[in-house]
Amino acid sequence: MAKIDRLERLDAHRSELEAEYTAALIAALRVTAAGKWGLFDHQGDRHARKVVAPVIANLADLAETIDRMRDQLLMPPFELHQQFMAARGPVSSQAVGEPRQAQAWLDRLAGA
Repeated sequence: MAKIDRLERLDAHRSELEAEYTAALIAALRVTAAGKWGLFDHQGDRHARKVVAPVIANLADLAETIDRMRDQLLMPPFELHQQFMAARGPVSSQAVGEPRQAQAWLDRLAGA
């Protein structure tokens, strides 16, 4: 019974951290949608990377903790973080800009 209680508490804490991650990501996406580049690192600008580094580090730390919990609960890795990290980096010149990409992410998260 103690193990079940411990796993239930772990799952509740995981859920709280996932909500915290989502809230932090939404806050960062709103800043980007308002016109501040760097979150998706499309241009590889060192200054923009430096400015957004604490946000990315916070998201990565949360995701790492969440993934450890998910592993203990025999759940798959935290997909939202994997999708976000996959969306970062250089893109073709025809790709939408970061503000539009951020807005698309916000729309997607609002529908989820």
